[in-house]
Amino acid sequence: MDVLVLGGGPAGVTAAVYAARSGKSVTLLYRDGGALARAERIENFYGFPEPVTGPELFRRGLAQAEALGVQVRKTQVLGLGFGPEGLEAETLDGPFSARAVILATGAQRRQPKLPGLKELEGAGVSYCAVCDGFFCRGKEVAVLGAGEYALHEARVLLPLAARVHLLTNGEPAPEAPGMKVDTRPLACLEDTGGILSAVRFEDGDRLPVSRLFVALGSAGSGDLARKVGALTENGKILTDETMATNVPGLFAAGDCTGGLLQIAKATHQGAQAGLSAVKYLTGR
Repeated sequence: MDVLVLGGGPAGVTAAVYAARSGKSVTLLYRDGGALARAERIENFYGFPEPVTGPELFRRGLAQAEALGVQVRKTQVLGLGFGPEGLEAETLDGPFSARAVILATGAQRRQPKLPGLKELEGAGVSYCAVCDGFFCRGKEVAVLGAGEYALHEARVLLPLAARVHLLTNGEPAPEAPGMKVDTRPLACLEDTGGILSAVRFEDGDRLPVSRLFVALGSAGSGDLARKVGALTENGKILTDETMATNVPGLFAAGDCTGGLLQIAKATHQGAQAGLSAVKYLTGR
C-alpha cells in the first residue's frame, strides 16, 4: 500500500481521508477508540450544534474513511520497523508495510507510579527492546507489563539476555514461555551510582537487573517512533511544520505530538500529515 495510518481517532482518520482523496491506497489500523471513545459528550467541535458523544463521533469517522476507500482494520500494533517495501508495522494479525506511515495512536497516558523510574530513564530504564536490547547481551533484564506488547518486547530480548523476567506488578500472569514471570507488586527501583541495579518488590525482596523495559498496555505512538529512530521529547514525537519526523516516510499527528489535546488540533495535524505523506510519495 502507499500509506499506513496507525490510529483511528480524529488525527488518524483525517490523515487517511486526505491521503485517500489524493488517490493513494490507504490502510488504517486501530485498536480501540482511545480517549475519544471515553468522552461522554462533545459540544465544542465545529458543525455540531447539539452535543455528540465520543463513541458516535468515533463511529462516524471510521465510516467516513471506509466510504472513501480506506481499508480499516481493528488490530493491535506491537512494533514498527523497516521491511523490504518501506516501513513495516508488526501486529497481532501479521505485518503491514507501506511506503509512508502516519503515527496517530494518541498520547501515552499510562505510566507506573514507581519511585525511581523517572530518575533512571536512560540509566537502566528503557522503553524499546529493539533499540536497547543489544546492550543487554548476557545480562539479567526485566520487562514491566502483562499484555501482548510486554510479551513482544520480552521475546525480542530472549535471544540476547541471559534471563528475561516478566514483571506484571500485580496483574495476572500471561503465558510466557522461556521467561520467568513474577506477579508481585513492585515497590521501587534501586540504583548504584545513578545506574539501575535492582527492582524491589512490596514484600521486601529485590531482583538485581541491569535493565528494566517498560511495556504497559499497548504501544503508543512514542514507543513506536523510538523503534525506528524517530526523535521524541518527554514522550512526545518531534515533527516539523509538515508533521514529518526525522525518519523519511514517517509522519505523526494528534495528541502524540503534544500541545493542545483537542479534536480541532488533531484534525488539523491529521490533514497536514496526510497531505505531507502524499507529497513525500510523489516527490512534489
